[in-house]
Amino acid sequence: MPRENVNDLIAFLAVAQDRSFTKAAAKLGVSQSALSHTVRGLEERLGLRLLTRTTRSVSPTDAGERLLRTVGPRFEEIEAELAALSELREKPAGTIRITTGEHPADTILWPKLAKLLPDYPDIKVEVIVDYGLTDIVAERYDAGIRIGEQVAKDMIAVRIGPDMRVAVVGAPSYFARRPPPKTPQDLTAHDCINLRLPTYGGLFAWEFEKGDRKLNVHVDGQLVFNNVTLRLNAALAGSGLAYLPEDYVRAYIADGRLVRVLADWCPPFPGYHLYYPSRRQSSPAFTLLVDALRYRA
Repeated sequence: MPRENVNDLIAFLAVAQDRSFTKAAAKLGVSQSALSHTVRGLEERLGLRLLTRTTRSVSPTDAGERLLRTVGPRFEEIEAELAALSELREKPAGTIRITTGEHPADTILWPKLAKLLPDYPDIKVEVIVDYGLTDIVAERYDAGIRIGEQVAKDMIAVRIGPDMRVAVVGAPSYFARRPPPKTPQDLTAHDCINLRLPTYGGLFAWEFEKGDRKLNVHVDGQLVFNNVTLRLNAALAGSGLAYLPEDYVRAYIADGRLVRVLADWCPPFPGYHLYYPSRRQSSPAFTLLVDALRYRA
């Protein structure tokens, strides 16, 4: 195949994967007009339209989708093999992209990165905080961090944290106005600080378990947030009850700024795991990061 055809395929794959000439042009370091001209030239040589273009979006045609599905993985394999050659360097190098939630980013990922990266200046890490269950292959992440039970079966999962518990907490000023709930069902009569997650398409139901009983309670209240910090601050201010990771609130419970309730309904569950595709060749930099994050009891 002539070399220019290979370059044209790389240009097409960038646009098809990002669904955007703007993003693809920035990634490839070329102008949008040059990129559009390159893709159009490929279409003319093939005699097929590969992309459907509108003023707002770009999407592959059936022919383009087939090319993306069959040729795209080959280029990923080539890129992975080239990245693996970095093991010949004195130190590992490369960029690692990780999608994670706020809580594991704060409590597990960042503390480990802070220790690892100073010794490896050629490793770059991009961390995207996202509460959705991201398709890391489609979004071109190297790995994701989620609770163990949320990891897809076809992924390699590496445990990076201990078992976890949640805690239902409120400030003393809140309980001065309202009696503490004795069962999860009592929460329906309380002001609760809700969590909205994109994966669920609505408000997160608080999950409880005691013996063989499992309950999901849809709570109500004045406040809805999509992160941990704001829910914690609202609870400390006495605005309502919050459902938070136990390690986030342990110190506040100990010094009396928060009061825990329903502890007997909040048993331990599997902690955070790093997950990544089993078929992808791991670079030395990624292997180093996985080992640094691996949980050792």
